[in-house]
Amino acid sequence: MPHPSKLVILDRDGVINHDSDNYVKSLDEWIPYPTAIEAIARLSRAGWTVAIATNQSGIARGYYSEAVLASMHERLEQLVHQAGGEIAHIAYCPHGPDDGCDCRKPLTGLLEQIRRALHLENLEGSWMVGDSLRDLQAGEPMGCRPVLVRTGKGRRTEAKGEGLDQAMIFDDLAAFVTWLLVAEGHAGE
Repeated sequence: MPHPSKLVILDRDGVINHDSDNYVKSLDEWIPYPTAIEAIARLSRAGWTVAIATNQSGIARGYYSEAVLASMHERLEQLVHQAGGEIAHIAYCPHGPDDGCDCRKPLTGLLEQIRRALHLENLEGSWMVGDSLRDLQAGEPMGCRPVLVRTGKGRRTEAKGEGLDQAMIFDDLAAFVTWLLVAEGHAGE
């Protein structure tokens, strides 16, 4: 069973892959940052558990299907596996902003799904990495440590500056992972 302090929860669009204001609607449009794939694998190899929490309201809006989303996540897991890592769980919210669900970030439902899937009592001390304030807000009530990356919408989020008092800020996922592994004494991984 993983320990929460060895868990990194990632937002997807803008953290692992290029984001689009028009939504990432097909496998062809799903373009990962090569450094992010390698960063996830480095975490895995160093004994960390990696999970993903992603809002995918494009499903509710009819822009793509759950099957298309599944094909993107299959590709993601394949690439990470080829790089020597693994993703423990992917939680996604298929709902729109007015659907009244409990999973759309900044709500905590996706993180709750991850907590249950990994059989953890809580997420206290785990890391929540995102490019928008809502990612970090979802992690806050769960006791996650907030990390903002400047990829995706990250620079815009940083420029607004609100709600980031506790957040650590890195240029991208790879920079955060490098820092984390050094801080935890896994620099050689």
